[in-house]
Amino acid sequence: MSMLAQIEAKILDWDAASQKVREWQALGEKVVFTNGCFDLLHYGHLHYLAQARDLGQRLVLGLNSAASVSRLKGPHRPINDEHTRIWQMASLQFIDIVVTFEEDTPWDLLQALQPDILVKGGDYAPESIVGADIVLGRGGKVMTLPFVEGYSTTSIEQKIKNS
Repeated sequence: MSMLAQIEAKILDWDAASQKVREWQALGEKVVFTNGCFDLLHYGHLHYLAQARDLGQRLVLGLNSAASVSRLKGPHRPINDEHTRIWQMASLQFIDIVVTFEEDTPWDLLQALQPDILVKGGDYAPESIVGADIVLGRGGKVMTLPFVEGYSTTSIEQKIKNS
């Protein structure tokens, strides 16, 4: 299979992603889920995503759609279009599925996927993470990972504006 085909095979709709998650879980694999905008990909993102993948055997990334990013971050975002962000994420070896969602939160997507582990960055308290009720309700884990200081999309955006 070509590299482009391998990348494209990771980009799934909700139904296909749910089916794949169930297949992996039936094989005893732990499925980790995280989500975000991942607009300007940087070292902090890569570090976080690699750590998230280490928590299980599979990593599913819920990616905010362009409309969702604009509602959350403002009309000037996303900087990278949705297609680019999807392909960047699917190109990463430690991500197994990329699935987009239109809503402001991934709650409905988490309800569909039913992952074993839900992980977010360290600025969240585990009990306040959207979807924690879903994952904990099925006996899963909710975790946070520390941020890598000095790396953020906002700081990159400011640096570009100021140059």
